[in-house]
Amino acid sequence: MPSSIIGLVRAQTCSSRLLPPGLGLPLAAWARRFMVRPGLAAALASGSVTNARVISVNAGRGKDADWVGKLGRTAIDKRPVAGQVVVGRLGLGGDEQVDKPAHGGPEQAVYAYAREDLDWWVEQLGREVTSGMFGENITTAGVDVTGALIGEIWQLGTAMVQVTGPRIPCVVFAGWMDERHWVKRFASARRPGAYLRVLREGTVAAGDPVEVLSRPDERVTIAESMSAYYGDAELMSRLLRVEGRGLAWDEIAPGVLERAAAGS
Repeated sequence: MPSSIIGLVRAQTCSSRLLPPGLGLPLAAWARRFMVRPGLAAALASGSVTNARVISVNAGRGKDADWVGKLGRTAIDKRPVAGQVVVGRLGLGGDEQVDKPAHGGPEQAVYAYAREDLDWWVEQLGREVTSGMFGENITTAGVDVTGALIGEIWQLGTAMVQVTGPRIPCVVFAGWMDERHWVKRFASARRPGAYLRVLREGTVAAGDPVEVLSRPDERVTIAESMSAYYGDAELMSRLLRVEGRGLAWDEIAPGVLERAAAGS
């Protein structure tokens, strides 16, 4: 199975099964508790947002931790890096991905999260959420990451990247955040951030613009792709028609569609 976002299927440190316990029908009730803000997608599509930019580039090295399970190490603690940072096929220069099947490889070389969504979590959690705290490499402003389309291509500094899928919360993330029911809360909020594959290597720094270069004809947003992962068969069927989708979607889809058919 390729290293990609949905590599979580076999990454025991993050998930022991495709659908984590408690994330079936009760998820809707949780979602009602976390109102998702209207996205900036329409504004971005019309070109009315002109200040889409990188506000922080974040990297980190692996550290030993007794709360991460079998791996024993994690690099989720990302800190802002000054100056130009290399964007390579397998990630940022100076950054480490300890659990590559779950959070690394060419299909998820870079993880982006919107500052607007971090600020939403500040309100929900009643605590500071700094740039990089969710383990993201790129913190953006003025970019509707949640409303970005699977297969969408961005100019990121001098690099060119493509949206492949959402971040699926895992036990390492939960242990790092130390918040009750974190996996369920993060999944329900549908603000997962976006994993990116690198189509053209380059460099990126805080202050660089983020430009959407192209979007696929079949439109499935990051938020919708997360619903597809958790069992929405209609969205999964649409996702399979998206050009540029993460490769692992083709391996995840049969299980989602088979369960949907068995339950109908």
